[in-house]
Amino acid sequence: MIEVRLTLPRRDFKLDVALSLPARGVSALFGASGCGKTTLLRALAGLERATGRVTLGDQVWQDDDSGRFVPTHQRPIGYVIQEAALFPHLDVQRNLAYGLRRIGAGERRIALDQVVQLLGIGHLLDRRPGTLSGGERQRVAIARALATSPRLLLMDEPLAALDAHRKAEVLPYLDRLHEELGIPIVYVSHSIDEVARLADHLVLMDAGRVLAHGPLAHMLSRLDGPLAFGDDAGVVLEGVVGERDGTWQLARLDIEAPGCSFWARDQGVEVGRRVRLRVLARDVSLTHERQAGTSIGNQLQGTVEAIADDEHPALALVRVRVGSVPVVARLTRRSAHALGLTVGQPVWAQVKTVALME
Repeated sequence: MIEVRLTLPRRDFKLDVALSLPARGVSALFGASGCGKTTLLRALAGLERATGRVTLGDQVWQDDDSGRFVPTHQRPIGYVIQEAALFPHLDVQRNLAYGLRRIGAGERRIALDQVVQLLGIGHLLDRRPGTLSGGERQRVAIARALATSPRLLLMDEPLAALDAHRKAEVLPYLDRLHEELGIPIVYVSHSIDEVARLADHLVLMDAGRVLAHGPLAHMLSRLDGPLAFGDDAGVVLEGVVGERDGTWQLARLDIEAPGCSFWARDQGVEVGRRVRLRVLARDVSLTHERQAGTSIGNQLQGTVEAIADDEHPALALVRVRVGSVPVVARLTRRSAHALGLTVGQPVWAQVKTVALME
């Protein structure tokens, strides 16, 4: 586990955080600009001298009660920021070699060749940063951070400086880091799309404090927090590609819950591969019975688990439990009243669109 208990007065807020993060996967720090995400990340790195305690597994990086503080250069971390910050006079190969200087040969747990292959930069090694695209530069910056064989990778909005096309170029490589390396990642973002695609654990922050944190699927299905509102409200589910229908160019995505499958556009992902999909509340409607003669092919039987007010008084949010997974629907309050919805009631959820995050 990553244990953090830190306080740090700032001009606009006071950082006051106590939380435990998993020692595997991606933990996303999410919130509006200025809420303290970057300050917390810098304090984890030792770049900001907060007060408190920071541990990674059995390593104690900071413990003010005992007077221990490990400086940044002695912490086994990789740090990636918005700008790639590569040395312009060195080619990619020598930029990566610079990262290797931080550690001795006996401490290298990640081979440089593995990093180069993982991030798809082998064809860039003899080029200088000025000749690379923004997405290529960020991939090289991530590779340089990984070349130090860190035990923790800190990423401060690494895609914020990229346009939509370059983000789409880099995201699959971040997915691969997520899947293939056992290094925990703390990822700062104010983009719910990035968080939904990459994160396993979500930390909501505001004014220097943690509002809530927990597994991504649980956090997104809550109806009592800021993520329940707006057009991006919805859930993220994990599943596998169960079938590809070549006739209609569709793929069946099977969720680990009885009777829970979705049909979506076939994006060429092979059968048996694990995928992540997103179901937005605005794309879900509810009925008492399974419908015939409808264009909506995804119909799932479930039970109403919770009902809450949406941010507009005309709307309501309804969480439906389908087997072991949640789906959230946004309805008008008039529709919810007409259906007579109550907690515990069986319903059918009709899902118009599913986004495969691939």
